[in-house]
Amino acid sequence: MIMKNINSMTLYVPQMNCASCVAKIEGAFEKLSQPGEGAKLVARVNLADKQVHIQGDISSELAIVTVASVGYDSELVLDAKLASEKKIQAERVEYRTRIIQSMLGLGLGVPMMLWGLLGGEMMVNNPSQQLAWGVMGIITFILLVTTGGHFYKGMWRALKARSTNMDTLIVLGTTTAWAYSMLVVIMPSWFPAETRHVYFEASVMILGLINLGHALELRAKGKTSEAVQRLIGLQSTTAIRLTDSGDEEVKIAQIQLGDKLRLQPGSRVALDGEVLSGESNLNESMLTGEPIPVTKSIGDMLSAGTVNGNGSIIYRVTAGLTDTRLSKIIDLVQQAQTSKMPIGRLTDKISAYFVPAVVIIALIASVVWYLVGPAPQISHALVVLTSVLIIACPCALGLATPMSIMVSVGRAAQMGVLIKNGEALQTASKVTCVVLDKTGTITSGKPSVTDIRLLDSYDGGSESGSQASASEQFLFLVASLEQHSEHPLAQAMLDEAKTRELSLVEPDRFNNIQGKGIVGIVSGVELAIGNMSLMVMENISGVDALQDEVETLALLGKTPVYVAQDGCLVGVIAISDPVKPDAKEAIAALKRAGKRVILLSGDKQETVQAVADEVGIDEVIAGVLPEQKQAKIIELKESGEVVAMVGDGINDAPALMSADVGIAMGSGTEVAIESADLTLLTGRLSVLADTFALANASMRNIKQNLFGAFIYNSLGIPVAAGVLFPLTGILLSPVIAGAAMALSSLTVVTNANRLRHVKLSR
Repeated sequence: MIMKNINSMTLYVPQMNCASCVAKIEGAFEKLSQPGEGAKLVARVNLADKQVHIQGDISSELAIVTVASVGYDSELVLDAKLASEKKIQAERVEYRTRIIQSMLGLGLGVPMMLWGLLGGEMMVNNPSQQLAWGVMGIITFILLVTTGGHFYKGMWRALKARSTNMDTLIVLGTTTAWAYSMLVVIMPSWFPAETRHVYFEASVMILGLINLGHALELRAKGKTSEAVQRLIGLQSTTAIRLTDSGDEEVKIAQIQLGDKLRLQPGSRVALDGEVLSGESNLNESMLTGEPIPVTKSIGDMLSAGTVNGNGSIIYRVTAGLTDTRLSKIIDLVQQAQTSKMPIGRLTDKISAYFVPAVVIIALIASVVWYLVGPAPQISHALVVLTSVLIIACPCALGLATPMSIMVSVGRAAQMGVLIKNGEALQTASKVTCVVLDKTGTITSGKPSVTDIRLLDSYDGGSESGSQASASEQFLFLVASLEQHSEHPLAQAMLDEAKTRELSLVEPDRFNNIQGKGIVGIVSGVELAIGNMSLMVMENISGVDALQDEVETLALLGKTPVYVAQDGCLVGVIAISDPVKPDAKEAIAALKRAGKRVILLSGDKQETVQAVADEVGIDEVIAGVLPEQKQAKIIELKESGEVVAMVGDGINDAPALMSADVGIAMGSGTEVAIESADLTLLTGRLSVLADTFALANASMRNIKQNLFGAFIYNSLGIPVAAGVLFPLTGILLSPVIAGAAMALSSLTVVTNANRLRHVKLSR
């Protein structure tokens, strides 16, 4: 049902950690994409999940080499569940490592800083101080290597790729502070007496604070991907396969298309399949958000990841592991999480030049302080250089947009909504007009019997009527004849008979009259079932007897089916496509949110108007062809509306494509789903208002993150450069700069996580 690009792959890049990493990796793939040579190669980086999703004609080997060319190791993701488990384990190890590293750095740095604050000597003016600080220099060097080794490795990878990254700033800042201090210890005579200050505590404290920030960030990031992890966790690892020698438990990878599997009570469906025998109720809420279990019997389709009830089922596998509905949903969610928003593209452009620019700013600022600053110039220059390099790390900037997208798309998936890309999420936040198709969107898309109106004189027409009510005998005769009809309304009557558990018989005679109805004989009773034209053609008497009821039913949008026995009208069956139970509430929620709501349908005016009146829609456009639907969408857009189109049929595809945001019902056709930007996996319309509310909350969250990140860097760099010194006489400590940098990233991640709990319903 949901198509997947066959020329796509995902790489896991564990060393990615800032916005410049994203820019370099995407830039490397852009260079491979030559214009005029087939499909464009597109690489989307998910910094929050450390993944690169690549679409286009490229081998996995070349993709890995391309990532390596800019200084990063990567590996191909083949099994989403295995990769997820591996990533979680790696992050647990990294979390413990960063906590230990931060404890070591802060364990030494804090006492050294307190020593200085409480009046201890931080200068080197005699041999004893030289020896004492020399020992501390060696200890801090060991800590630089052990607690900051990963930063040095990251900088080295970047240098080999002739680029820079966040690690470059951290290494330059901490190493400069340590190297200056060590030079003071080794050769104090080279420095004026007032500049013989050591900054060993700044080096280790900065690393300790940054490692602590990374650890807390890892912990918070884990929460952002909970929705996808939960989806991945729905995938089974084994299944029970039926063989000639009996049942056997096998791994999913060993199962072939066409294999027969046994679904035991309480077990998960391993792979998509078709029921061959048995019946049970399955909980599909984890995929659709629909809380009511769905009955499955012979011929019905099963979706991987859904949970069986108390029945036992044997089913035939119809899709491999990577082609199940669940795997495609996971793939679409992950693609959406790696997608770009227009609001985030400015960040990418800035990040590409950010690190080199910061290095230049830091050097210029330190030179200015050295040349024209107050004494001790060299110490002030060093503090400025280190503070600017540390505070400018673009972690928060790089995380601002992707973290919010990741949480939003994940939460939408939990609601039963698939968002194909971040741009659709941004556009959905601006929607002013929601256009809904009728059949399959407002209504269930499955005609059903709503009323049976009989003449007062009708008694069943045969002796068997004494065994049942008149209406059931009436329906028994009608449904028995309708068994041979291919008309869509015939199925509604058969479904009603099945619901009432009526045992049907074969008709003695059957004839289909095209465009009018059917005639035949059942249990000796001559029947004519159809529209008014059939009644006229068959010279049926008493057709005016139920005319008032017919007119009332028509006003309610119901289709009357006339039934005559032995030449006389005896009753009318009303059939309609019932409105979804939550449709009225969903429309009211959209209106409360300030949306203009329009019902757009190809059905006749009376039927569409009746449905609109029932659910509370004021604007109705009926009797339109597919191209007219599309034209109306374009007309609304030209009038200044930001339009969301909701539909489910092939005839809705042009309108879905033309709308600013196309929303397909997951129960609809594959063409409609492929044409849409969002897919509602559940048939419930109530998630529509929640989807728009989530889009609005997401955009507010992203703007908050970007504002915070831009303000942080815009104000942080000048403050670190010393612009406030003339007013306050205080320079920003490198230690405070390191703490601020770590806190900014943590703030962005924490703010994004608020979307997991934001209240949507109003």
